[in-house]
Amino acid sequence: METWLPLGQAMSITITTPAVLFPALSLILLAHTNRFLALSSRIRDLHARYQLSPDELLKTQIKNLRQRVFLIRNMQFFGVFSMLLCVLCTLLIFSGLENAAAYLFVMSLILLIVSLLLSLFEIQISVGALNVLLKDMESEGGGRERGA
Repeated sequence: METWLPLGQAMSITITTPAVLFPALSLILLAHTNRFLALSSRIRDLHARYQLSPDELLKTQIKNLRQRVFLIRNMQFFGVFSMLLCVLCTLLIFSGLENAAAYLFVMSLILLIVSLLLSLFEIQISVGALNVLLKDMESEGGGRERGA
């Protein structure tokens, strides 16, 4: 089978090709879901605290959490879409349409890469939020006056 690989190399795709991604995709989606659940719990906690006493630091955290929720939603979307393309790739292999299956598999890999890149960006934002809290604790009297 000829494809678009460099130097005229041929690529063969078998049923094991997309099957390799299924465990990785499952674990990634589980990790994204766990992040989402932890984040939603944190948002509910901050909402309750903000209702009792609005605070500029809480506003900063809430803004940060909004960005992270957006990223996690997109991470999940691209991860699920990647898995869907893997399933369709498997169906195409069973149907004997290896060329179409190879393209779907490549698209699945690209979506997985997008999901992972969004995950890296979300981690950076999360670390930024932690640094805001650390900076507040390091400031003179920070955190102690609010009972944190």
